[in-house]
Amino acid sequence: MSLLVLPCHRRKILFLSLLIALIPLFAGWIVSAAESEQVIIGLGDVHGNFDGLCDILKRVGLINEAHHWTGGQTVLVQTGDLVDRGAREREVLDLIMLLESEAPEAGGQLEFVLGNHEVMNIMGDLRYVTPEIFATFANPESEALRKASYDQYVKWLKTNADLLAASKDPLFAVTEQEWLDRHPPGFIEQRVAFSRNGVYGKWIREHHAVVNFNSILFLHGGIAPEHSRLSVDQINSRIRSEIRQWDDASQYLLDRKLILPFFTFQETTAVVKAVFTLASKTHKMAPEEQKERLDSFLTLGDWLCLSQNGPLWYRGYDEWSDQDGVPQAEALLRAYHAVAIVVGHTVQKSLNIRARFGGKVFLIDTGMVASSAHAGRASALQIHGNTRFTAIYLDGETVLYEKGSAASAAKAP
Repeated sequence: MSLLVLPCHRRKILFLSLLIALIPLFAGWIVSAAESEQVIIGLGDVHGNFDGLCDILKRVGLINEAHHWTGGQTVLVQTGDLVDRGAREREVLDLIMLLESEAPEAGGQLEFVLGNHEVMNIMGDLRYVTPEIFATFANPESEALRKASYDQYVKWLKTNADLLAASKDPLFAVTEQEWLDRHPPGFIEQRVAFSRNGVYGKWIREHHAVVNFNSILFLHGGIAPEHSRLSVDQINSRIRSEIRQWDDASQYLLDRKLILPFFTFQETTAVVKAVFTLASKTHKMAPEEQKERLDSFLTLGDWLCLSQNGPLWYRGYDEWSDQDGVPQAEALLRAYHAVAIVVGHTVQKSLNIRARFGGKVFLIDTGMVASSAHAGRASALQIHGNTRFTAIYLDGETVLYEKGSAASAAKAP
């Protein structure tokens, strides 16, 4: 029977039925179109280079001269290590935090993922924090705060003489001048800022180690093959748990006056070792609560956030040979149902963003460090959909990989 001779109400019912049946097809087409048009910018290590950061963000159209978001619906993923080395890290942090809040208002997004240097700072590993960086945290009361903190330290030494005797760590055997030299103006304030409730510490702790946008994984160092059994959620959950363990254990030590709020990673771990040494020498085990709180310190080297093979420290993607890397990269992509992995952490000797293994891995740390000791270059990786990857520099750009193109196929692996 022709549709034209059907009663009007039956034609309406049939039309609505067809429309409902086609909705999933239209929805799939819309999602596919959105993915193909999605623009993602990957930004590597910054290390306090505020000028370089601003220059490259302007170059890719994400900020204006006033340093406000102009990127529209673009997604910016920054792969960690905003801090250390360069003296203007506070300005870098403040800008990224500002843009993170502004981008959604325009339909865009900024996603920061943890770098090893962010975790080092929140745990007090300050080997790469320079006096110039500390000075940016200083204020008119800093000198008085330093002296008061040293007095607090002297009292701590007297109160914990038994621990120091058990430790025998030369770390604590310092003169007043040596202590002041190790704690320049702004040191105490920097530790507050990166603490659990500090302006930067709280913000850092809210972020993930790995994110997935448009089937592309972004992280700081890389996922080692032996960790590919862990899902993205499991990696993020474990690292967040480890940081929480550090915070909880540190608070436990603080509450019992075993450490001071401005202690470094090295000082805190030395105290914990002394606690267990003292318990062993006196043939007494630490109370159960203390043992439960501090046992985690004995396995710090196995923590995912501190391990050299963990996602914040891994350098395998740079070190693998082309022959060995292709199957390993393919196995990782299969495990995470991804089309590519983008990482920072390892400065590329050429100071160019590097595509490896036939466009499966992109290494985007080009040494953007504001330091005469480290030559570097501001750069960003522009990704259209998940098919075209372009390296953007202040003086030009290069298409590194385009799915289906003869040039990209020729470059493989």
